[in-house]
Amino acid sequence: MTWVAWRQQRTEMLIAAAILAVVAALLVPSGLQIISAYHHDGISACLAHQDTYSAPQKGFASNGGCGGAIGSFTQRFEQLGNMVSLLTLVPGLVGALLAAPFVLDLEQGTYRLVWTQGITRRRWIAGKLALAIAAALLVALALTLLITWWRAPLVRVNGRMENGVFDLEGIVPLGYALFALGLALAVGAVWRRAVPALVVAFASYFAARIFVDTWLRQRLLAPVTKTWREIGAPPHFLDRAWVIDQYPSDRLGHALAPGGGKCGPGCVVASPSGYTHAVFQPASHFWALQGVETALFGGVGLALIAFAAWWTRRHVS
Repeated sequence: MTWVAWRQQRTEMLIAAAILAVVAALLVPSGLQIISAYHHDGISACLAHQDTYSAPQKGFASNGGCGGAIGSFTQRFEQLGNMVSLLTLVPGLVGALLAAPFVLDLEQGTYRLVWTQGITRRRWIAGKLALAIAAALLVALALTLLITWWRAPLVRVNGRMENGVFDLEGIVPLGYALFALGLALAVGAVWRRAVPALVVAFASYFAARIFVDTWLRQRLLAPVTKTWREIGAPPHFLDRAWVIDQYPSDRLGHALAPGGGKCGPGCVVASPSGYTHAVFQPASHFWALQGVETALFGGVGLALIAFAAWWTRRHVS
């Protein structure tokens, strides 16, 4: 049974492996270049004395040579980092792809032959789904390790709380892969049409990711709020943090204008009163946010996989 499942799944696994190989071929040369620039430009030495400066995007450029070096390093690889952020779609693509053999079996009716060869429905379903789950998690893990290595110097400078970085590090890619796989399996089990089911599943995955990135994530954990007097460089607690909102305020944190004046991560708002209020997720919340979001996507994904197994066992004949 395991050998047959592997034979049926191997085309999709080879495609997933090819995707990883292409990503590695693109990232490894540029990753080596980033590491070389990080050490050659003395960025590590500057970061070792970070108590004497602020990050470049927070007014750090005024701190002599270190400010210029880190600012130049960040700007040099910023566009490349934005392009790598698009790889956040890969776990969803691979998850949906690995559901294809199961759905194709249902569409073409080849499962009937297996069920007449002494293989029970439960065993067939468990074998097919277990292989798909293992493959999806393995690909997501390999992608995460590769991108974590590639981004390591940039993360030391800017942190990893921004959406484009957060989505591809830690453990959330495993949850994304399970979610996409579960969507494709659930839709395919009910619809029994492979191509339409995979398209709908990936589109739903994409919509869910946008919703979480733009609205839900900042609400998964209670954010931190701080009000401070604007004297010198921005406060240390905003270093590498994800700033959700920032505006001029009085000393109690009340906005000076209705709705305040929103400000993106790392910027500084000039306040007539001399005070600024910020709502943010500090860098220390990274793993807590990762855990909650992984549990959300992974839990829903496993529930959808269980539904696909139940539906196939009860409604497919």
